[in-house]
Amino acid sequence: MLDFLVERRLEEAVSRGELANLPGEGRPLELDDDPLIPEDLRIAYRILKNAGFAPSEIEAKALRKLDLLGARIEKRYFKKALAKLGR
Repeated sequence: MLDFLVERRLEEAVSRGELANLPGEGRPLELDDDPLIPEDLRIAYRILKNAGFAPSEIEAKALRKLDLLGARIEKRYFKKALAKLGR
């Protein structure tokens, strides 16, 4: 029932020209939703993302990635320093 109402409203808006000349018209949508996020949470996550916020588990995941990247960089410099010392 909800799908029918949405489709009807969209058709009415199109017939009035309200959806004409929008940015990106005629191009495919760029959907960057994470498929691992449950479908019922995707809209909420997108709203948070667009507002400049991220759920705590996403921020924690990003911080872990940064920590791993930092560790790799430190390891590389450590190996270079050992090579220079001849070890």
